[in-house]
Amino acid sequence: MTTPIRRVSRRMPGWAKAVSAVVLVLVVFFAGIRLSVLPGLKDLFGTETHDRSGPALLQSIQDISRYDAASGNFQVVVDLEKDTKYLPDAIRGSRTLYIGAGSVDAYVDLGKVGKNDVTVNGDRTSATLLLPHAQLGKAALDVDRSYAVSKQRGLLDRLTDLFNDNPNGEQAVQKLAVRHIGAAAKESELTKRAEVNTTNMLEGLLQSLGFKEVNVRYGT
Repeated sequence: MTTPIRRVSRRMPGWAKAVSAVVLVLVVFFAGIRLSVLPGLKDLFGTETHDRSGPALLQSIQDISRYDAASGNFQVVVDLEKDTKYLPDAIRGSRTLYIGAGSVDAYVDLGKVGKNDVTVNGDRTSATLLLPHAQLGKAALDVDRSYAVSKQRGLLDRLTDLFNDNPNGEQAVQKLAVRHIGAAAKESELTKRAEVNTTNMLEGLLQSLGFKEVNVRYGT
């Protein structure tokens, strides 16, 4: 006598069908947003920016006695590469090509001019001024005109960016750009231009006050 073979039911449980249906709907839903095949969905999940910053607080006031006589604009190409021993660049390493634009001011500190540094003759027609040499201010990076041309990162660096509060940070190349801009300003004739402009300013000012001869020297 032949024993009948029972067929095992492989039907999907009801809860599994429900979960599969929900997942399928979500996939289609977000695919529609991604491919823009469902009009209006992008607006539904559109992001809004709200500025909830508090008011700026004045912490201190500093009197400035310097005369900003010249300003130089600089641009530098920063090529920063970081390698790791015994690991290929594809695994661990980075290289960033960055265009840095910034400026450096040159000034004369008139606050250092003392009473003995200014000499006026008896009839107030001639004046001699002894001023300190012009100095360079700190290099300032213009972030609106600076940008990264390319970024190459290894696999481990990319994974680190996922858990970093500031992924793809550009602080290193920005600091390097500021350093190069400051060095370029020292090699330029920016301070000489500042002294020429200061001299012209003081000559025009004192001549408008009636002085016929104005001598400006630098060296204190």
